Amino acid sequence: MIHPEPSWDHHVPLPKLGPLYSRLLVALVSLICFINSYDGDFVFDDSEAILNNKDLNPDTPLSNIWKNDFWGSNLSSNSSHKSYRPLTVLTFRLNYLLAGGLYPVGFHVLNIGLHCVISALMIDVFATLIGGLACDGTAKRLGHVPKASLLAALFFAAHPVHTESVAGIVGRADLLCALFFQLSFLSYCRAFQGEGMKSDKFSVSWIVVSLLLCAVAMLCKEQGITVLGVNGVFDILVICNLDIYELTHKLVSELLKRLIIRLALLLFCGSLLLYARWRIMGTGPPAFTEVDNPASFAENVFLRIVNYNYYYSLNAWLLLCPWWLCFDWSMGCVPLIKSAGDWRIVWLLLLWACLIGLIKQALCSPDSSKRRTLTFGLVLLVIPFLPASNLFFRVGFVIAERVLYLSTAGYCLVLAYAGAHCCCRWRKHKVAAMLALLGMNVVRCAHRSQQWTSEQSLFTSALSVCPLNAKVHYNVGKNLADHGNQSAAIKYYREAVRLHPKYVHAMNNLGNILKEKNELQEAEELLSTAVHIQPDFAAAWMNLGIVQNSLKKFDKAEQSYWNAIKFRKKYPDCYYNLGRLYAELDRHVDALNAWRNATMLKSDHSLAWNNMVILLDNTGNLAQAELIGKEALKILPKDHTIMFSLANVLGKQQKYKESEGFFLNALKINPNAASCHGNLAVLYHRWGKLDLAKKHYELSLKLDPKAPGTNENYNMLKRKLEQRQRTAG
Repeated sequence: MIHPEPSWDHHVPLPKLGPLYSRLLVALVSLICFINSYDGDFVFDDSEAILNNKDLNPDTPLSNIWKNDFWGSNLSSNSSHKSYRPLTVLTFRLNYLLAGGLYPVGFHVLNIGLHCVISALMIDVFATLIGGLACDGTAKRLGHVPKASLLAALFFAAHPVHTESVAGIVGRADLLCALFFQLSFLSYCRAFQGEGMKSDKFSVSWIVVSLLLCAVAMLCKEQGITVLGVNGVFDILVICNLDIYELTHKLVSELLKRLIIRLALLLFCGSLLLYARWRIMGTGPPAFTEVDNPASFAENVFLRIVNYNYYYSLNAWLLLCPWWLCFDWSMGCVPLIKSAGDWRIVWLLLLWACLIGLIKQALCSPDSSKRRTLTFGLVLLVIPFLPASNLFFRVGFVIAERVLYLSTAGYCLVLAYAGAHCCCRWRKHKVAAMLALLGMNVVRCAHRSQQWTSEQSLFTSALSVCPLNAKVHYNVGKNLADHGNQSAAIKYYREAVRLHPKYVHAMNNLGNILKEKNELQEAEELLSTAVHIQPDFAAAWMNLGIVQNSLKKFDKAEQSYWNAIKFRKKYPDCYYNLGRLYAELDRHVDALNAWRNATMLKSDHSLAWNNMVILLDNTGNLAQAELIGKEALKILPKDHTIMFSLANVLGKQQKYKESEGFFLNALKINPNAASCHGNLAVLYHRWGKLDLAKKHYELSLKLDPKAPGTNENYNMLKRKLEQRQRTAG
C-alpha cells in the first residue's frame, strides 16, 4: 500500500510543520475564527432545543432522551420532528449539570472546542485521502502530504459557513456527528495498517470499531451514516487501488472478493442502522409543510427537479462565496423557478458544468494523485450532503448552512488542490494570495460569529440577505416585542403578513400587540383570519377570546375559549381567561371551576389562585377564601399577591394577628407596595393600634399620593387621634 508522494504537495506555499505543530496551528486558527461567540446568548432554535427542552433538566428521567426527539417531543407524536439525536441532547444535559443551570457560556465553549478538535483531525483525514495509507518497512505511517493536508485543514477551520454550527448551540449535533464521522473513517483506515498488513488482509476488530463509531455519529445526527459511503469508496480506490477501467478485468480476483465482503458488511450495517432508525421514528417520517420546503410540493416533476438543482447551486455558492449567510432560508427567501425561461436556470447549468468537469478530471486524468484528490474531494462534498438533497425523502428546509459542515471538507480539499496548482503556475505572490484568502475567511468568521451572539444582531443581519423572507421579518418583530419595543415590532409583523398572507403566527403576535394598544377591531380581524386559516391554532383562539371579551362579545368569547381548549386540552392560561369572563358575567361557580382547572393543570398559576381568593372574598365566602389562600401559599410560599389577598380575608374575619403576619411578609418581599401598606394601616386602625396605622398610611401615601380611599382613611385616623389627645388633655 505504498503510494508515491503527490507532486502538488511541494507547490503549497506553507512551511513543512511537524504533526503536533500543524494541529496546534489549525486549532489556533479555529479558535480565532469563533472565539468571540463564547459569550453569546441562546438564539433562534436554541430556545426550543435547550431552554424549553425538559430533557435537559436533571429532574427529568435520563431515559427520556432515548424516547424523545431532539426538541424534547415524544417520537410517537405526530407533531414530532423525528430528529433523533440522544447523544447530542446528553451533552446539553451535561452542560446544564456542570454549570448548575442554563448558562450559555459553557455551551458555547464546548462548541468552539469541538470545532478546534475536528479541524485539527481534518489534517489526518486529508493526509489519508490525498496520500493513502503509506507505510515504511516497519509498517510505520509516513506523512506524505504535510503541506497539502495542512492547507486543506486551514481552509476548513476558517470557512464562514461553519458559523451556524459553531456559534449556534443547536449546531452541536453537526459538530459531534462530524467528530465521530472522522473517527469512524480513521478507524476504518486503521484496519489496513499494521505490521505485514496488505490490501488483501484487514483487521476485523478495527472495522467493527468503525461501524460502532458510525452508529454513535448517527445518534448525534442522522447524517453520520454517510461515513459508510466514504469508507466504501476509500476501500475501492485506495485499499484495493482499483481503477474504474480495470474493474471489469478483476471481477474474479481474490482481491475483489475480499472487497465485496467488506462492502457487503458496510451495506448490511448501514441497512440495519436505517431500519433501527425507522423503527425509532414510530409513526413514519415527519410531516413538513409547503412553507418549509416549497419545491418538494411542486406538482410538475420537471420543475421540482429544476428547483432542487437550483438549491444545490445555492449551496455550492455558499461554499464558494460565504458572504451572504442567513439563519433561515425559507418563506420566500428563495422564490421558486416556475418556468424554463427563468434566468436562474443558468446557475444550475453552471453547477453541473463544473461538476462534470471535475468528474472528468477525477476519472480521466493521467496523474494518479490528481485523480485521487479530486475523487475524494467530490466524495466528501457529495455523500454527506445526500440526506439533505431531497433525493430520498423530503427535508424540512430550503437551505441550511449547518448541513454543509461535513461537505465543506470536500470543497476545501478541492480548493487546496486548486490553490497549489495555481501556485505552481503563478509563483509570484503565491504566499500573499493564500494568506489573503485565509485572512478574509477568518475576518468573515469573526464577524459572522459576532452576529450570532444575540438574536437582535442575528435577525437584523438577515434583512439584507433575505428581504423576501417572512420569517426573518417575523423574528425581528418578535425580538423587538420581547424587548418592549412593540411599536417598532408592528412594522415587521405587518411586513411578514404582507410577504406571506397565511402566516398565522405573525397574525397572532400582531393581534396581541394591537389588543394591548386597544385597537380591538383590527386585532379581532387578524385573529379571526388566523384561526380560519389554521382552525387548530389554540393560542390564536384564546387571544381572539380575550379580544372579544374586551369588545363585550361575551358569547363569542366563551366559544373561542372553548375552541382553544378543544385543540389544546391542557391549557391553564385559557382556563384562567375563561374564569375572568365568567366572573365578569357574575357566573361565580363557573369562574371558580375554570380557575381551579387552571391550577390543576399548572399548580403554580398565581393569577388563578389569587382570583379565586378575591372572588370568594368579594362574595362573602371568607372561610373558603382562607382555605384556598393557605392552599395556594403551600405551593407558592413567596407569592406576595396571594399573601396580600389572604391577609385581607383574615382581617375581615377579625383574625388581626394572623392577618398582620401575612401583610408584613408580603411587605418583606415587596416593600414598595402602596396598597399593602394602606390595607395594613386599615387593619391596625380597626385593631386599635393607631400609631402603627398612622405610620403605614403615611408610607402608603408617600408611595402613591393618589391611592383611592387612603387619604380619607388617614384623615379619619388623624381626627380620631386629635380627639384622643383632647380627651387625654
